[in-house]
Amino acid sequence: MIRIENLSKQFPDGTRALKNVSLEVRDGEFVSIIGLSGAGKSTLLRCINRLVEPTSGRVEVDGIDVTDAPPDTLRRVRCMTGMIFQQFNLVKRATVLTNVLTGRLGTTPPLWALMNRFRPEDYRDAMANLERVGIADKAHQKAGELSGGQQQRVAIARALMQRPRYILADEPVASLDPATSHSVLRYLEEVNRQDGLTVLCNLHVLSLARRYATRVIALKGGELVFDGLPEEIDENRFKAIYGQDAEELEIH
Repeated sequence: MIRIENLSKQFPDGTRALKNVSLEVRDGEFVSIIGLSGAGKSTLLRCINRLVEPTSGRVEVDGIDVTDAPPDTLRRVRCMTGMIFQQFNLVKRATVLTNVLTGRLGTTPPLWALMNRFRPEDYRDAMANLERVGIADKAHQKAGELSGGQQQRVAIARALMQRPRYILADEPVASLDPATSHSVLRYLEEVNRQDGLTVLCNLHVLSLARRYATRVIALKGGELVFDGLPEEIDENRFKAIYGQDAEELEIH
């Protein structure tokens, strides 16, 4: 379980990205976090594995207090929370296989990591994960040669190499076309349903949240304004979440 209590984040420029957010995410859920840009979605996800340091509040992952965790404990938390980014965060000049193998760096001896050396079973797992996301044939191509959707699938395979319990996906389809967005989200849906991984996924588009999520959380101005089932977001709630921008967006 992920437990967040009274989480707040204020950046040095005075921006309050999160304001006393509290929620619990149960094992096996597919939770979509929605809201406009600047609502606090990315900050919330990055506070969970402490890529962003909270100003106040508490985050627990599997009973571990992340906000007060020493380096060794924090490393263990990060190993169990696979992260997927909007811009893929791949080494474009490296091969697809090498990018996926970096998902094992958290459990690889430091000297091996420095030499870019991995165990034979890591290579087998990497190819299996690439097969799972449908791009094993691209293993020896440079990551920068792939399309956006293919690069995001590499990022999913890399996250799976951590053997995580949780997947944190920060706007994973924001730069993709609709058809490719569904393709990527179906892989996240598969690991959620088949592997039982808990997925927290930031999304702009409500229709995608309704299609893939089992639960929707909405942020507005850093505050939690909705927490419930996707089908419970009617037109009035939609307007409350998105404000004056709701007229330019589609609820369906």
